[in-house]
Amino acid sequence: MPKKIKRVTNSKKQAKKDLQQKMNMFDRLPDECSACLAPFNKKDKDMVMSWHVVVREEEGIVRLYCPDCWRKATSLVESVIMEEK
Repeated sequence: MPKKIKRVTNSKKQAKKDLQQKMNMFDRLPDECSACLAPFNKKDKDMVMSWHVVVREEEGIVRLYCPDCWRKATSLVESVIMEEK
């Protein structure tokens, strides 16, 4: 088999493996906000599009945050960054 074809085959296998790993992480998605415990409905398109997911692949941790908690956290981080300057 030529090297180019072999390389493409290997990259396709790797992409498939990566996708499978990410799909397994989706199964670990919590049913509530990790900060305020607000319920999360995986079938609600608006919720799925507005909530934030944080994945730590090395630790195998998936965290889910509602828009309010995400906004509070980002504003807190921004204020800490501004204080350091």
